[in-house]
Amino acid sequence: MLFLILSILCSVTVGIIFKITRKYNANAIQIITFNYVMALTLCYFTFNPNITEVHTDAPWNIYIAVGVLLPIVFLFLFSSIKHMGIVKTDAAQRLSLFIPIIAAWLIFKEEFNSYKVIGLIIGFVALLFILKKQSGNNENKWIYPAVVFLGFGIIDILFKQIALYTALPYTTSLFMVFDIALAVSLLIVIYDVVLKKEKLQSKNILFGALVGMFNFGNILFYLKAHKAFAENPSTVFAGMNMGVIVLGSLVGLLFFKEKLSKINFIGIFLALIAIIFIVFSQIS
Repeated sequence: MLFLILSILCSVTVGIIFKITRKYNANAIQIITFNYVMALTLCYFTFNPNITEVHTDAPWNIYIAVGVLLPIVFLFLFSSIKHMGIVKTDAAQRLSLFIPIIAAWLIFKEEFNSYKVIGLIIGFVALLFILKKQSGNNENKWIYPAVVFLGFGIIDILFKQIALYTALPYTTSLFMVFDIALAVSLLIVIYDVVLKKEKLQSKNILFGALVGMFNFGNILFYLKAHKAFAENPSTVFAGMNMGVIVLGSLVGLLFFKEKLSKINFIGIFLALIAIIFIVFSQIS
């Protein structure tokens, strides 16, 4: 249970750091780039991946797809937290779990029980309620959490495909994905520095290192939690998603004074109910 709690804390802390960077006018892509520098370093020394084991028959198309998507979706995550707040962004990110579930139904013809169908319907309504703007607010940047929802859902599908490739340890594949993500974000930073005359700033390096540390911590403790609850993975699944939504909502409301309408609150409550139904569908 300790690993699960630490994973939830790390996940929410990433959102808190992104929220704080708004006060310092930090550069998002520089933060994301140095996030991958830190995450790669920790991944190398923690998992000790053997790069020589990576052959041409590895799923490079999936590695590249995830490596390109990660920094792009992270940029939208950064913007979503900035414009829409931690509460709505965390909820949208966690509800993205419905994308691979729908894909399993449509693409892989997985059979659905009633719990899963009800969970999906409630989850869809929850997302609409969470993203609904408050009356009198003419600037509703709903596109950011919407892309976070779709982006992390697609990334989750691709990571599940990577997990099926058992010729390599999952952690080695993760290291390769981080390499590609770093290369993509680094190209954007070089473009900004050379052509747009942006300056590399120490504050972005510091924020990036912190994000990378907690981003990696989230992954590490989540994997350890799954290992500890090997016979009951639904506990980790439910605990992680519900824990992030609840803790993220408390942090956003209490510490950052984010404003939510009654409809938004109902949406968050429905998101928790939807996750419960999905967990029941896995158990049954």
